Amino acid sequence: MSELDELYSDLIMEHSMSGKNRKGLDHPTCSLLGHNPNCGDEIKLEAIVENGIIVDMSYSGHGCAISQSSTSIMIDTLKGKTIQEAKQIISIFIKMIKREELSSEELKSLKNARAFQNVANMPARVKCALLSWHTLEDLLQSLDK
Repeated sequence: MSELDELYSDLIMEHSMSGKNRKGLDHPTCSLLGHNPNCGDEIKLEAIVENGIIVDMSYSGHGCAISQSSTSIMIDTLKGKTIQEAKQIISIFIKMIKREELSSEELKSLKNARAFQNVANMPARVKCALLSWHTLEDLLQSLDK
């Protein structure tokens, strides 16, 4: 395992155990439940969106280390972004997991979410890493309606 892979593994484990973003928000403006029927992982995302900006976000639920850490890191990555910026970063993350070619600028925009790049090599874990990203994508889509 390379030094970078080790660092990313540590980051994933740290986020899965810390519970840093695992909480309820007092007055969320929107929320959505995401569920992975293949393994039973379930997350509820809550967000405060004001003037098109994701002011705060949190999650609750249960699942494997990959789904929980992916959710926490997603929140850190997207908090403070505009809805449009968040949609772009979500799209880039999904492309990365699907092994599509990305520019170095696109990869930089993912910040610590790059830790999940090797999940593409573990097909059984892909849906775990994508659960929260697809859930947030659906949540942001619903705000456009």
